[in-house]
Amino acid sequence: MSTANPHPRPHREHAPGVLNWAAADPLRAVLAAIAIITVFSGAAQIPFGGAILRLIGVEPTPEAHQLFGTVGMFMVVVGGLLLHTLLNTVASHEVVLWSGVQKAGAFAAVGIGVLNGVFAPLALTVAFFDLATAVLCFVYWRGLTAAGRVGT
Repeated sequence: MSTANPHPRPHREHAPGVLNWAAADPLRAVLAAIAIITVFSGAAQIPFGGAILRLIGVEPTPEAHQLFGTVGMFMVVVGGLLLHTLLNTVASHEVVLWSGVQKAGAFAAVGIGVLNGVFAPLALTVAFFDLATAVLCFVYWRGLTAAGRVGT
């Protein structure tokens, strides 16, 4: 009886350690960390939306809770997509660009919500985090496109 694997996997080089990966491209590592934060915070909005809505000054009506959970689901998707591309050998410049657009749009939406009295001013901390993330995405995107390191 042979112990050899009848379906051997091709040998793959092990990726360098996380610290080596982060040191090699710190902006990429920061964006990956932000993508993870986006996934977890979006996922938290779904079951804990009522408490989060109260924290940012919104009455957690069923409609508000539903919309907030829907936004959270999209945060999971966009954050996961950004993380996925950043973990690839070559990041997709389109994904980085559109992730930046999404973060800029989130900044605008929350900012407008605060200006209109829908959200408490505390929500601006999230808005400015999204703005900073958008700027970082655009800087990274520009570096990808300028270096010709565009991947799909």
